[in-house]
Amino acid sequence: MRGDMGWGTVPGLVRSAAERYADVEAVVDGRTRITYAELGARVERAAAACIASGVGKGDRVGIWAPNSLEWIVAALGAVSAGGVLVPLNTRFKGTEAADVLRRSGARLLFVTGTFLGTSYVASLRRAAREGASEGACAGPLPGLPALEQVVVLSEDAPVDFRTWKDFLAGGEGVEAAEVRARSGELDGSCLSDIIFTSGTTGRPKGAMITHAQTLRAYEVWADLAGLRSDDRYLIVNPFFHTFGYKAGVIACLMRGATMIPQPVFNVETVLANVASERVSVLPGPPTLHQSLLDHAARDAHDLSALRLVVTGAAVVPLQLVERLRGELGVETVLTAYGLSEASGIVTMCRRGDDPTVIASTSGRAIPGTEVRLDEAGEVLVRGFNVMRGYYEDAAATAETFTADGWLRTGDVGVLDGAGNLRITDRLKDMFIVGGFNAYPAEIEQLLGLHPEVADVAVIGVPDGRLGEVGKAFVVRRAGAVLTGDDLIAWARREMANYKVPRMVEFVAELPRNAGGKVVKGELRGRG
Repeated sequence: MRGDMGWGTVPGLVRSAAERYADVEAVVDGRTRITYAELGARVERAAAACIASGVGKGDRVGIWAPNSLEWIVAALGAVSAGGVLVPLNTRFKGTEAADVLRRSGARLLFVTGTFLGTSYVASLRRAAREGASEGACAGPLPGLPALEQVVVLSEDAPVDFRTWKDFLAGGEGVEAAEVRARSGELDGSCLSDIIFTSGTTGRPKGAMITHAQTLRAYEVWADLAGLRSDDRYLIVNPFFHTFGYKAGVIACLMRGATMIPQPVFNVETVLANVASERVSVLPGPPTLHQSLLDHAARDAHDLSALRLVVTGAAVVPLQLVERLRGELGVETVLTAYGLSEASGIVTMCRRGDDPTVIASTSGRAIPGTEVRLDEAGEVLVRGFNVMRGYYEDAAATAETFTADGWLRTGDVGVLDGAGNLRITDRLKDMFIVGGFNAYPAEIEQLLGLHPEVADVAVIGVPDGRLGEVGKAFVVRRAGAVLTGDDLIAWARREMANYKVPRMVEFVAELPRNAGGKVVKGELRGRG
């Protein structure tokens, strides 16, 4: 675990990177370019501001914002102050975000102003107001009693909220020695983050991951991927996701690679960034790379610096691997499999693996991790990377582990003779929309709130662009005249867009077994 470099904790890693790669370009965000030494100073300043704001060791700190330099600084600052990071999905609606903030007991929240035409502050205010009770707290969001401060990552903020500039100024009285002392109170066994991920019941559950797990897992990832100090890494994967934050920010800190955060996946922007910034590393879901290869303007951009692609989260066509290598000259294409409950990484291909192995499997267990299948073919995982459990949810934690300590992934797979894993199905019924996990039970719960919906079941169906999308089978209430377009439009207002079904089929009744459970296999047959 590189103890000689002081990597016992995330703040230790940040300090080490600031010293070892001092003059190397750390982050390029629009016109802003900073070195690793400057990044280290900014993170220390943010940590001081967190301490001045009352963040103590173990306090949860939420962040609800797109990929940006401010996200990196705020998040690493919070963790350096002893906080436990709680990243929120930028596609969440206010109600979904408020639920995670409430259940995590977040004390401080960093939030973007407006993103993709939506005011996150306004939507959160509405949701918090709806969740408020009589005699609610006097904090900035009455329905969230634990939340003491909200910092808007921009130059403007509403009354009762703070601007990023004002927040940072508040830490000016905190000496560097105090920041170092606070970071020094942490060790590898302390929690570094809680990643909330929906489960089969649709209720978000927070996977608790420690500093040691984070650092060891992404030291392994960086080694297997072959990440180098001269790499320039375009991070399109969202920071709220383990893939974006840890395989992105944390891995770059370990190797001194340059981070280029991109807040929205847009093929034209990816092409422009790869060409202008000489991007060499571009991880992401297969859809990203497929879109890049198929874009009409691809040949007008110089993509020759690209050398490393890591993908996963879906079936990867052999043709995609061959095209990345043949048409773009990408030296290394790797696939991997992971889940939040296992620090985001379980198996990974190795450099030099045959293209058919890379395309048809997710590789072999990473060092320090074991993978096996139970009688039903469910993938079970045991090792250093497996979470401590779900935050304040002992029942869900107990259900997720076997009696002898193996993590149940909910995925069904097969292992070949070399130990390569191929995921074939999902016990949890989950499907993946453009790299985002979508859980039918959660979507069904939300759709069931529509006044004209009597019963509903959701499945994933193949989609040429996104891999899979949702299809809803709906039983209308008596006398209802609800149309598919009506329900989809309603759903777009009530849930994150990747959860919104793209198709609706109305049925007289849903097929159910003797126990009353919907027979999804029959629905897939109609798919």
